[in-house]
Amino acid sequence: MRIAVMIAASVLVAGCSQAVDEQARQTAPTSSAPSGTTATSAPRTTAPPPTAAPAPRTAIGEVIRWIEAAPPAEPGGFHTVSREGTSTDLGEEVAFTTPAGTSKCVTDRRAEGALTCLVDLADPPPRPPEVYGEWKGGWVDFPGATLDVGSAHADPGPFSDGFGVELPYDRALNFGDYRCRTDPAGLFCVNYAHQSAARFSDAGIEPFGCLRQVSPPPDIGARFSC
Repeated sequence: MRIAVMIAASVLVAGCSQAVDEQARQTAPTSSAPSGTTATSAPRTTAPPPTAAPAPRTAIGEVIRWIEAAPPAEPGGFHTVSREGTSTDLGEEVAFTTPAGTSKCVTDRRAEGALTCLVDLADPPPRPPEVYGEWKGGWVDFPGATLDVGSAHADPGPFSDGFGVELPYDRALNFGDYRCRTDPAGLFCVNYAHQSAARFSDAGIEPFGCLRQVSPPPDIGARFSC
């Protein structure tokens, strides 16, 4: 008789425990969204691109955003140069001139498409004592990792067949690793591969991004390097 009572008590305890556990599972809160609603993350906000041309020491990200904010120019119109009425097809190379005529640029196939510009600098670097030949203080080579201002050249190099057409103000031209935008404040070009940029104007050459002024080689007027 005592054994039967103990078995009945065990069954009763097990049944109560199961009922309590079942009720706990039914009433426990869950992390899912309530029925009929959708879980969403906080809305993202995107700052508008800067409207003024980048000032000296502007962060490279802001320089790029400003350049990219300009409507793109049709690249097909910038593959020729002209001199004295004669046009020359550059193939895949690109050439252009700023509206003020201060900067004339071309990509140099002999330098793996690096950007080379002639800039009418008001105060170009002086000829180093070790340099002989024709000194061009406004000759700028910008392959991306470095930017050289002023060098000697016995011939016109990539400018031998003339200069490119005008890149209008507030238009951006994309080519190779570069994107350039013209503005009354100057020509601004970014090299995406090295996250470097520069402003070309008669007031001088202004570097952005990783470019820092370093001691130039004996045959270069000024050098900026990443």
